Amino acid sequence: MAERESIMRKMNGFGMMAKRGTAAAMAAAMALTMAGCGGSNAAETTEAADSEASENGDASEAAASEAKGDIKVGVIQMIDNGAFADMRDGFSEELTEKYTGGKVDIVYKNAQGDAAALNTICQEMADSGVDLIATIATPATQAMVNLETDIPVFFIAVSNPVGAGVITDMEKPDKNATGTSNAIPVEDIFALSDKLTPDCKTYGMLYNTSEINSVSTVENAKKYLDDQGLSYKEAVVTNSSEVQQAAQQQQQPQAQQAAQESQGPRYRYNENMVNWEGKDQDTLALIRYIAEEDKLAKVLENPSVIRTPIVRNGKQSTIGYQPEAWKGWN
Repeated sequence: MAERESIMRKMNGFGMMAKRGTAAAMAAAMALTMAGCGGSNAAETTEAADSEASENGDASEAAASEAKGDIKVGVIQMIDNGAFADMRDGFSEELTEKYTGGKVDIVYKNAQGDAAALNTICQEMADSGVDLIATIATPATQAMVNLETDIPVFFIAVSNPVGAGVITDMEKPDKNATGTSNAIPVEDIFALSDKLTPDCKTYGMLYNTSEINSVSTVENAKKYLDDQGLSYKEAVVTNSSEVQQAAQQQQQPQAQQAAQESQGPRYRYNENMVNWEGKDQDTLALIRYIAEEDKLAKVLENPSVIRTPIVRNGKQSTIGYQPEAWKGWN
């Protein structure tokens, strides 16, 4: 317990200096801290082991390993992707290289997107006797910190640690946790978008309402778009299986509009399109009194009642002789 508290005090300083740094930088800071604590602990453990050896003639393998300063580090992820894999590899490689107090045993667990499995992994990791635990991204960090163990937690790539409830103050981390924040610069994202798609008028935002990092990023994005006078549409999901459907729903209105435009001009019923002085007075009487939504179909079924001519210019059209309207056509 005392050793873990010492580690945590030292790492709080390193963690906040590197709170926007990389996983590798965090690992290097951890290595320096663990080496310092491991050296102190090694002397104490060696003395205890020597005393026991003099009494019993033998020291246990566990005591010998602890005397050398060997450490066991757990690494937990909710899901895997290219970015998280790079973070994990950079962290592991840097920690192994920089830690000089003994061997580094890294135990890696991935919940494969299963929240229940993630909670089980965190509990098993806490019970396994690791010296510290590194968590990648917000879900894994929240699950581990919520267990409230005495094992130091070092988080990597948590966009909003305070909002996620991982710590209460970025400058003075608590809850036995510290780490790096990778807050997303929404201004830079939209600046790049403006270069790649300069004619974009409406942005779509698809996000998970159960993840605080997702919600906070979207809130920042909406504020930016509001300030710029740009419009946006939102679609929310609660898990990865809903993403495709939500994205398709966002695209449907545009697809429907494109389909309608490809079919040529669309008409609404207007009394001016009908020649009320025509010969087929029975049909004209029917058109006059049927429901409004049925009138256009009835007119198109009986083209003899339509006032002529119908003049078209691409997607533009007029019914009857309208020279003033034609003047504005290209």
